[in-house]
Amino acid sequence: MANTRQGKRKPAEKKGFTSAVKTSIKQNTENLKYGRTVSIDFFRHNAWPIILFIAGLISVMGLRYQTKTRMSEIKQLTRELQRAESYKLQEKARYMTLIRETELTRLTAEKHLGLKYQEEPPVAIEYDADAVSGK
Repeated sequence: MANTRQGKRKPAEKKGFTSAVKTSIKQNTENLKYGRTVSIDFFRHNAWPIILFIAGLISVMGLRYQTKTRMSEIKQLTRELQRAESYKLQEKARYMTLIRETELTRLTAEKHLGLKYQEEPPVAIEYDADAVSGK
């Protein structure tokens, strides 16, 4: 008994353990060799862990699909938001142009200046004196 208190095992206990392991390995090898690796008894004894494993695997796959779907939706909405912001800026610039034009027209009419809004932009004309005189 003194040997077991110090953490040492008796030779008979050690020998029994190794023989059980060897028997188990031999039995598993034979089962593998003859195609009996997974029997009905295995499924009967481990039904709940197998069901839980499969359910967990399916839920992880579902979460991954859901995450990818939401990420693509976020990318699509981000592009749509950028387009909307660009359109907003364009409309704001057009609105500000119209307000300035309207305000300018109102002020010129109010002050009786006789000015009119020019629809076409001004044109620059270049004058070359040598080409006109023929030199």
